[in-house]
Amino acid sequence: MLLETVWFFLWGLLWAIYFVTDGFDLGVGSLIPFLGENELEKRKMYNAIGPVWDGNEVWLITAGGVTFAAFPMVYAVMFSTMYTPLMLILFGLIFRGVAIEFRENNDSKAWRLGWDICMCVGSFLPALLFGIAFANIFQGIPFDNNGIFYGDLLTFINPYALLGGILFVLLFLSHGAIWLSIKTDGPLQEKAQNLVVKLWPTLVTAALVFVAASRYATQLFDNYQKNPVFYLIIVLAVLALLAVRFFVYQQQFWKAWFSSAIAIFSCTFFGIIGLYPNMFPSKIDSAFHLTAHNASSSPLTLTIMLVVVLLFIPVVIGYQVWAYYLFKDKINEADLIY
Repeated sequence: MLLETVWFFLWGLLWAIYFVTDGFDLGVGSLIPFLGENELEKRKMYNAIGPVWDGNEVWLITAGGVTFAAFPMVYAVMFSTMYTPLMLILFGLIFRGVAIEFRENNDSKAWRLGWDICMCVGSFLPALLFGIAFANIFQGIPFDNNGIFYGDLLTFINPYALLGGILFVLLFLSHGAIWLSIKTDGPLQEKAQNLVVKLWPTLVTAALVFVAASRYATQLFDNYQKNPVFYLIIVLAVLALLAVRFFVYQQQFWKAWFSSAIAIFSCTFFGIIGLYPNMFPSKIDSAFHLTAHNASSSPLTLTIMLVVVLLFIPVVIGYQVWAYYLFKDKINEADLIY
């Protein structure tokens, strides 16, 4: 039981790391048509994420792989019930990757505009759908004991899920704008900084409304009422959002970025903590819930995987820290690649 619990929170941790690392990529991509007023500014935005975006995708692959290997039943039911939203996320990520690599193959304005649109849609759509998907998981999916889904695409489009999607979009837009403030200078940096300031009240409002709505639309607060110490994760999220505004005002953008990362991490774990031990709850009957205990792999498999993770995750983290260190400087016009 302890091993299953460890893997449940490792699963949540991997998703949180993915949202923190790829969140600013998705945010920057969504903003390209709006902040990039000329070709130079757009190229700077592409180059702000170009060296790191594909490395950040490793965490998505890892989170998906862990779901498959550690909780195969969850993987099977999740991908069958949420097939359409997950495929839309996949197509969006594909469009984004292709746009980054293909945009510079032709100098035509129409060509580049087309890829800019693909970049924007391919970034905005996954951000929105990740929020919608996780909000639906938090409130439960209508499936039976055989994993058969009783619903359609519109089942996922409900007020609480849309609120989750909006929250994710706002978090990622703010995260991306802070990253642009770190990596650029001049008018583009100023526009990015101003955008964070303008988004901040809406972001805080959306976060508070989402937490309040979770009290009535989900059972997430059951664990919080049993263990009031868990409320600290909500306090941490609020403090992190306040720190974002303070550090942006002080133009301490790295501190603002880490504060934003903590806010995204806290918002993710707000749901993960509330879910436990459920991983994929059923709206039809609580007896059909897929939990960390009834949907996990064998203890031997979990033990072997834990050893592998403890050996290789530090390597991945080390590589990414090294990559971020190499590309820590502001974008130089002479060094534009994308």
